[in-house]
Amino acid sequence: MSPMKEEFDVAIVGAGPAGLSAACILASAGVKTIVLERGEFPGAKNMSGGVLYGHNLAEIIPDYAERHCPVERNIVESRVWYLSQEGGYSLGYRDAIFAGPKKYNAFTVTRARFDRWYAGEAVKKGALVVNSTVVVDLLRGGNGAVAGVVAGRKDGEVRCRVTLLADGINSPLAARTGFRPEPKPEQVALAVKETIELPGEVIEQRFGVSEGNGVTTEILGAITGGMNGIGVLYTNQNSVSLAVGASLADFAAFKLKPYELMENFKQHPVVAPLIAGGKPREYLAHWLAEGGYEAVPSLYGDGYLIAGDSAMMFNALHREGNNLAMTSGRLAAEAILEALRRNDVSRKGLSGYGERLAGSYVMKDLKKYRRFPGFMHGNREIFEELPRLAGFAAREMLTVDHVSKSEKQRLIRREFARHGMSGLRLLRLLWRGWRAVK
Repeated sequence: MSPMKEEFDVAIVGAGPAGLSAACILASAGVKTIVLERGEFPGAKNMSGGVLYGHNLAEIIPDYAERHCPVERNIVESRVWYLSQEGGYSLGYRDAIFAGPKKYNAFTVTRARFDRWYAGEAVKKGALVVNSTVVVDLLRGGNGAVAGVVAGRKDGEVRCRVTLLADGINSPLAARTGFRPEPKPEQVALAVKETIELPGEVIEQRFGVSEGNGVTTEILGAITGGMNGIGVLYTNQNSVSLAVGASLADFAAFKLKPYELMENFKQHPVVAPLIAGGKPREYLAHWLAEGGYEAVPSLYGDGYLIAGDSAMMFNALHREGNNLAMTSGRLAAEAILEALRRNDVSRKGLSGYGERLAGSYVMKDLKKYRRFPGFMHGNREIFEELPRLAGFAAREMLTVDHVSKSEKQRLIRREFARHGMSGLRLLRLLWRGWRAVK
């Protein structure tokens, strides 16, 4: 019998971190679960290079390391750069604990490899994963409750008791069903990512790490051409992943091409030496949910739940998405198990999902930083005047010549004032930034 003609307890749309986390929990409990993935295999449509967090994965697969989870590099240092056109500031933190007792607190993966491995673990637990299958609509029961999904293939109806939507921010299903409003352009970022192949020993030398360890770098400033955006640089085993992006609203307003943004990023004086001699291996684009707490839709209803990127769960300040996806998938699965035990998959029966999320770090963090997207969108000086002026100040103070430091400070103050960046304006910016993250 075709899998499409069978009935399941739960149908999951999307084989990403949220969907597969839910599948592992449900299948482990003996729930008949199907996962429908539009790519040729799980991870086929995901950008290579990302950060995962061991604590979140261990809550689902405690022995993931023994099960040969495809870790690229264990992260021992996190860096933040604030770049002007010619240089920039660097802040980093490294701790020996992340190479010892808290190893795999964070680690890099290539999503194509990780998602395939994760799907394999779900299959081992009893879930059915069906690839190359696009879900185009939802089945409805007599009372309007979701009763399954419709896949765009022969015999494509899959009937189930509960449906979990976890097919990403650009989900055509969420838009078609109306379960999630179409995101506004300022709530979505378009990121481009390139993977640069380098020998492992070269990466270790350039980033100052030992074999198996790595560094993550989050980058703000002039690299986005004045647009509200960010760049990242992650170390993998034999490659580095570079990504840079900005809001869709800004791409439309600034008329910049994503590939131009990436080329400028790669040629930046701080970035170029780290990738010199590398071979481009992969180039991809992806949407990111940047709307924060205010963009999260209604998360459950009669016969359905929404998790991960589909639910706009992304912590823009800390660049955390995969861990929110995995946790929301796990909590969704726990709520589904509770609802199935009570034989109540109505909105009320699935309300445990909302309660679990509200008590978790996921919604607490999103709520805490609910002002941050608006702060970034409304303060252009962070990406325009301020990086240049901050670079000018550092250059002046670090240049040793016959000009006294007092005179240099006066030059810096005059330059800031000439561009409208008075001390009062800077204080106001700091205050707004503090309010956005406190």
